[in-house]
Amino acid sequence: MKLKSNSGSQQGEHEPGENVKPRKAGAANDAAHWVTRHCRAWRCILVLGLLARTVLASEDEPRRPFAQWADLPAPGQLLWGTFYEQSEAYHFWEGNMRMVANYRTGGENYGIDVRQGYFTLDYGIINKWAADLNLGGTTVGWRSFDSGGIGQTTGAMDPTFGVRYQIFNEALETNTPWLPTLTFRAGAIMQGIYNRNVAFAPGNHGAAVEPSLLLRKHVLWPGFGFWGDVLYRWEHTLGNDQYIGAVGLFQQIRSWELDVGYRHLQCLSGDSIVVGPPTLPGAYQYIKYPVDVREISDSIDAGFSYTTKRHIRWGFHARKTFDGSNTDSALWLGGYIDIPIDTPFQKYY
Repeated sequence: MKLKSNSGSQQGEHEPGENVKPRKAGAANDAAHWVTRHCRAWRCILVLGLLARTVLASEDEPRRPFAQWADLPAPGQLLWGTFYEQSEAYHFWEGNMRMVANYRTGGENYGIDVRQGYFTLDYGIINKWAADLNLGGTTVGWRSFDSGGIGQTTGAMDPTFGVRYQIFNEALETNTPWLPTLTFRAGAIMQGIYNRNVAFAPGNHGAAVEPSLLLRKHVLWPGFGFWGDVLYRWEHTLGNDQYIGAVGLFQQIRSWELDVGYRHLQCLSGDSIVVGPPTLPGAYQYIKYPVDVREISDSIDAGFSYTTKRHIRWGFHARKTFDGSNTDSALWLGGYIDIPIDTPFQKYY
């Protein structure tokens, strides 16, 4: 059974038996005509708004790992980042029940696969202020939820952007050495371009507002510290808000940094995934992926990075979801490179 698309167009209908009478002159008739015409327009807008809520997707927005956004570029400096990430999942959770999603054919295993790459532009505006923009492309595919048929979509990721204000910088707070580097980010998410009706589509495919706090702090011995990243996502399109919290440790050794942490994601409302009866090992007749899926996941993050003498940073990161609800048990692997670019505006600072 294939998933049905809800993206078909609808045509307006004329009211049966409607008689069009000649308008009479007068302010009352003009006002009535204006109200009727605009009410019909608003009715169309309302229908389109309701259709826009039929979204089938999972959380997959571009975001730097290990609270890296706590640090800001120098004023007038542009930090260009290039990321590539991919994931494979051979299990998922239908509600709280762990299920197999491993369709085997031709000697190959097919799970839920995601590939994506994106650019991050991070610009230092003035002292304590920075702005970031994150754009990229993504693809997802699976064979487990249509009796072995292929479900896939490819397109542009949900773009994100934000403005950050660094409240504290531990390197400058010499009178209060216990203060961390603490940064507030006011972010926003827009709809990407991909088939939102494919289950496990790569993103929320909706507009959202996303305030967050990020911190990094050196403690105990040289180079050792902890990091944290907490956000709340007001989902304007979906209506089921989310929060994400991540905490971890880092160790810096000369030009190297090692990171490890724990991440929790939770939707505050919504319904559960429902799959049809199995038709083959690791394959199901259909999947009902709700509009407001209540996705919950717990995962472990780890990675390392190396910074050259020219301040170019190479990094690798991984994430494994080990528990959850209405989500897939994905293993994410990714790499990135950050290149600082001096702009002509730096001479003004």
